[in-house]
Amino acid sequence: MPTSPAALTIVVGITGGIAAYKAVGVVRGLVLEGHDVHVIATEAALRFVGRPTLEAISRNPVNTDLYEGVAEVRHVAIGQSADVIVIAPATANTIAKLAAGIADDLLGNTVLASTAPIVIAPAMHTEMWQNPATVTNMATLRTRGFHVVGPAVGQLTGADSGPGRLADPEQIIEATLAAVKDQDLGGRSIVVTAGGTREPLDPVRFLGNRSSGKQGVALATAAAARGATVTLIAANLEVVPPASVTVVSVESARELRDAVMEAALTADTVIMAAAVADYRPSSVAEGKIKKETQGEELVLSLVKNPDILAEIASSKRPEQVIVGFAAETENDPEKLLELGRQKLARKGCDFLVLNTVGVGVVFATDLNTITVLNRAGHIVAEAAGSKVSVADRILDVLL
Repeated sequence: MPTSPAALTIVVGITGGIAAYKAVGVVRGLVLEGHDVHVIATEAALRFVGRPTLEAISRNPVNTDLYEGVAEVRHVAIGQSADVIVIAPATANTIAKLAAGIADDLLGNTVLASTAPIVIAPAMHTEMWQNPATVTNMATLRTRGFHVVGPAVGQLTGADSGPGRLADPEQIIEATLAAVKDQDLGGRSIVVTAGGTREPLDPVRFLGNRSSGKQGVALATAAAARGATVTLIAANLEVVPPASVTVVSVESARELRDAVMEAALTADTVIMAAAVADYRPSSVAEGKIKKETQGEELVLSLVKNPDILAEIASSKRPEQVIVGFAAETENDPEKLLELGRQKLARKGCDFLVLNTVGVGVVFATDLNTITVLNRAGHIVAEAAGSKVSVADRILDVLL
């Protein structure tokens, strides 16, 4: 079948897990979409799915051996020619090797030799997915711009069930094609704030909040992957920002305000994802506050911090887009919407991303559920899932 004018060269990496049988559906779906699909299967993968099946479905020879095609430098050439690489399933072992940059097989070499977007679809038992080693490796890959789809929650091998099930082939195909969108933010300058500000009480203590900065870092990472020039104003992050963005580190709300106002002078879009303290102590003790000298009560006097979102919205250029975030503890959807619309009216931003937060809800997790309102207070988008996928949905709205 001839490929379409928009055909892509897609490398599908298949690794050794029972979910490898689902990769056949991924390969078939991409071929039917008109793309040129090349399968790299690890030796372990071929113990679950046969080479003839993969060659028949992909309509191309299956590549497995690092030492095949040496004369044509195949271990480098495949990665160089790829428009996108998708690894499905990505086992815990493969994820660990990717995070460490290990290239002891053809798939590892191909990933290291490629500058194309890389999509991974993890699949493993729940205990392996939740193991601290896997959690750390996934965080590393995300900071490097890897696109992650799944895993889903459901029946696993045997009688157990939980997170770790391979995402459906249709979802993997969608994520793969989405990863190679045109650089639709190319030429744009975007400022993203992330994390939580800290207001000092004394040289030791501060008033802070639970924000880890994961959603803001996801937004910065996604925007850079889509071609934008990104400045990330980082307030006390608990995650590592990607190397693809310029990072400005700040501590307090006033430091964040100064950094944002300066960066916004040349920015096309400002996304205020950081959790900014509304108040700060009216004075900061020079030495550590001692309970022995304070008695039974410590009374703090607080003063308002600058309203950064309102200030930047009121001073923005006509073509500039300002996005605010509203983290609320309200669980009732209608009341939550009303709180969002009230905040929009006060702040005057172009879009407001609204979500419900709490202890163990959104803060410091990898998941988020958001509603995006436009200036008129109308819902223009809703999204739920990983903070990475939510970030891309927010950016889609801004376009």
